[in-house]
Amino acid sequence: MSSVSVPPPKCLQKPLVVPHRYMFGPGPSNVPPRILKAGANPVIGHMHPEIFEIMSDIRSGIQYMFQTQNSMTFAVSGTGHAAMECAIFNTVEGGESVLSAVNGIWGERAAEMAERIGATVNTIVAPPGGFLTNADIEKALSKHRPVVFFLAHGESSTGVLHPLDGIAELCHKYNCLFLVDSVASMGGTPLHMDQQGIDILYTGSQKVLNAPPGTAPISFSERACQKIFSRRAKPVSFFLDLGWLANYWGCDGKPSRLYHHTGPVTAFYSLRESLAVLAEEGLENSWERHHKVAEYFHQGLESIGLKLFVKEKVKSKTAYSYHHCCSAWI
Repeated sequence: MSSVSVPPPKCLQKPLVVPHRYMFGPGPSNVPPRILKAGANPVIGHMHPEIFEIMSDIRSGIQYMFQTQNSMTFAVSGTGHAAMECAIFNTVEGGESVLSAVNGIWGERAAEMAERIGATVNTIVAPPGGFLTNADIEKALSKHRPVVFFLAHGESSTGVLHPLDGIAELCHKYNCLFLVDSVASMGGTPLHMDQQGIDILYTGSQKVLNAPPGTAPISFSERACQKIFSRRAKPVSFFLDLGWLANYWGCDGKPSRLYHHTGPVTAFYSLRESLAVLAEEGLENSWERHHKVAEYFHQGLESIGLKLFVKEKVKSKTAYSYHHCCSAWI
């Protein structure tokens, strides 16, 4: 057959029109012109040396943002969900125990992802608008003996910013990896991966970084890598296999890189630029700016008779305050 039977859609004969919106949710965020401009640079090959240099810059920027020296640090080609699956699929094997802290939807989704690969999953549920104590967590770790404990640092569905100090020590006491989702918090509040003993940490490009959705910074500690590279079977996902990703991102120390997948090169441009903006502002200044804006927002909500959903709010700008700027109720 030489003729087409499906005609070209009329909708594609119209020019693309995208309205301007002020984004007031937890993400995606409005993208500054500087970062949009970076993403409009010419497309080059995903295995070109110039791309590898950009990827190296991204790795350095993520190490700064995460406050880590982990060599296994890169960006997953995908949103935060892809990073969540990358973390779980690589560290967990079928039949192993996983513990997920549920203080909103992200703990529920982490539990479902682990269940889908055949893990034995248990949850520990925080009260609505509240957080778990370290005593609660240790009790669950002692009972279930998981290989991974998942916790959302910034739970965007409830507004809770969960305290992290001391949890890694508890996890390591029970030979468990500490996995933290910081998609809604990274860059907006203090977080120190190495100092706080976090084994796997990930975030998304579309929140505080103000980049378009589509890339997800992630980092694995040496302890996590030892677990991953001594597993009995290959990870269930080829696309998210850490062995392949480590090589593509130059994390494995090998002299050559093999083709694994076509990286989103223009998204890499935007991510690099967003990390450059953060580095220029400085983490401490970013934390301070977000603290001031959050306090201003909370005061505005309360002045019109709204009540914050979170149960407790710490006003110290250096503490791990248990609130987020997007959740309130009447």
